[in-house]
Parts: sequence; C-alpha cells; structure tokens
Amino acid sequence: MTEHDEHKVEKEEHDESLMDKISEKLHFSNHSSSPEPALSSSDSDDEKKKPTSPAPATSSFGSKVRRLFGRERPVHKVFGGGKPADVFLWRNKKISAGFLGGATAIWVLFEVVEYHLLTLLCHGLMIALAGLFLWSNASTFIHKSAPHIPEVHIPEKPVLEFASALRNEINRALAVLRAIASGRDLKMFLLVIGGLWLASILGGCCDFLTLFYIIVVVLHTVPVLYEKYEDQVDAFAEKALHELKKQYAVLDAKVLSKIPRGPLKDKKKD
Repeated sequence: MTEHDEHKVEKEEHDESLMDKISEKLHFSNHSSSPEPALSSSDSDDEKKKPTSPAPATSSFGSKVRRLFGRERPVHKVFGGGKPADVFLWRNKKISAGFLGGATAIWVLFEVVEYHLLTLLCHGLMIALAGLFLWSNASTFIHKSAPHIPEVHIPEKPVLEFASALRNEINRALAVLRAIASGRDLKMFLLVIGGLWLASILGGCCDFLTLFYIIVVVLHTVPVLYEKYEDQVDAFAEKALHELKKQYAVLDAKVLSKIPRGPLKDKKKD
C-alpha cells in the first residue's frame, strides 16, 4: 500500500471519528436543552397535586329514569313557563304566598263563617261608596283634596283572547269526548269513566268552593314538591306503572278482550 493510500485511509478514519463526536455532542445538547419533557413531567405532577374538580351535575333528564307521563320538559315548562308557572313553583314566594293566603281567606269566609257571595259584594260596595261619598263632600270642610276616582273599563283585546282560548279548549274537549264515545279506544274510555266517577265522589263529599280550594292547594304544593324530589318520585312511579300494566294485561286477557266493541271503521256508503 502506498503512502498516499495510507494517508487517505487515516484521513477517512479521522473524519468519521470527528463526525461521531459532533453527532454525540448534538444529541447531548438537544437532550439537555429541550424543556418539553421536564415541563410535561412537572405539569403532570402539578395536575396530580391539584384537587380534582367535581364533575358537572348532569340534569335530571340525562338520567335513565323515565319521567312521569313520558315528560320530556322541565316542570316549569310543563306549566307554560310564564307567570302561572312561577306562582305554582314558588319562584316568587311573596306572590305565591299571597295567592294561597287569599284563597284560604275566601274559603274560610264562605265555608267556615258561612258568608254569602251576594251579601259580601253588597256590603263591600256599600262601605266603599259611603266612604268615597263622605270623603268627597267633607273635603271642602277639612281643606283636603277630593279623592281621585279612576275610570275603570274592561279592555276588549284580553276579553277576546280569553274567549278564543276558552272556545278552543271546549272544542278540543268535545272532540275527545266524541272520539271516546265512538268505542274505538277502550283504555281511554275506562280512564275517563274512572275520572268522572272519582269526581262524582269528591262532589258528594264537598261543595264546589271546597273542591276549588283543594285544587288551588294541590297546585301550590304538589308541583313544587315534585320538582324537588322528581328523581325519587319518577323511579317509584315507573315501578308502579309497570305493575299496573301487568295487572291491566291480565284483566284484558280475561275480561276486556271478551267484550264486543264497536266498528273500527265507518261503513262505506253505496
């Protein structure tokens, strides 16, 4: 081997060793200067030290419990979501308490004290008219301004809206009664008959005013309690409805299926 070849081989070996040293230095500098692993480890340690925040409470509609009567909206929306819903669910406690207290006072006045409506209206008007009449005539002697009696009139638009809404509800009730009387839905027929029978029993036990007061009290107590304990109530109601469906299936198989029903379709005219 010539000297030139030996010199060439030594140069190549020197270059390779130099490249290895440079690559090792670069690898070491990158490993020591890169902050990402350190930061990631410190971040993970900090995350472990931080207290875990509680998971957001899932709404009652995200649970697996089936809502009563297949309800898919909150109780507030079921009652319309307006001022009546706020009153029934005690969103404004002063208004709800005032409404319930007024209904209680009316019931006590007419049922306990046995005051009559016509007598109450006449006595109230007599006291109001006599007070305003005396005040108007005595204002010139006592040097005070006469009472301001506002002009009271019933606006036309709310009356028409109320009459229209009442007409729609009456027509809907008549359509439901017609569908039930046609003999096509036995289950709905039994439910309506049971409801009317229960209403007749309540009507025999108390008069209309007492029944109306009971409804007012129920509307001001049951919805707010149900909204507070809806998960427990819905779970219990689901079990009760499942048991009722089983009993109804037995009753349908043994009794109701043997009762002749009306025609499902009207006969076609020739």
